[in-house]
Amino acid sequence: MNTLEAIKTRRSTRRFSDRRIEDGDLDMIVSAGRYAPSGGNSQSCHFIVIRSKKVLAKLGELAQAAFAEMEVTENMYRSLANSVKASKKGGYVFHYDPDVLIIVANQQDYGNNIADTACALENMMLAANELGLGSVWINQLRWLNEDKTLLEYERTLGLEENERIYGALAVGYADTEDGLPCREPLKRTGNKVTYIPDEE
Repeated sequence: MNTLEAIKTRRSTRRFSDRRIEDGDLDMIVSAGRYAPSGGNSQSCHFIVIRSKKVLAKLGELAQAAFAEMEVTENMYRSLANSVKASKKGGYVFHYDPDVLIIVANQQDYGNNIADTACALENMMLAANELGLGSVWINQLRWLNEDKTLLEYERTLGLEENERIYGALAVGYADTEDGLPCREPLKRTGNKVTYIPDEE
């Protein structure tokens, strides 16, 4: 699979099987994130790689409690509103229970924190696709990155004092008949392009 194929066939996976990712494959995915570009070559992303089902369950429990305390507002981002509504009903698992959750944190006072995190997450999603693994970008911990209870628990996982979470990636084998993620490219209906031609 070449780079453009990996890009065009990457789709989000939200149902994972219990099959375990090989350590070597996981290392390659994390390495792809570590080799992402960063502002001024700061290399300040912090990757917290979670395989523990106990830790995933605790993060899910804390996130659900935090979202359940929120109220949906008129102009709230749709996915955030969905998280709030689902949490109020109960049984909400924000990370889709993958084999691995890779949290990407960065310095709170660093101006390129979100951009650098996005580059790292995209690299890891493409690497996962090439390896036949499914993945999905997870925003919920970023939306809750000032929740005191979650912050306290995340610090027990290695999050540093001046760091906040700016994204995460759920990774695993897709819960499909062949274990592969859906790779049917979606038709492009947006992302407008304007070309400015060279002057003659």
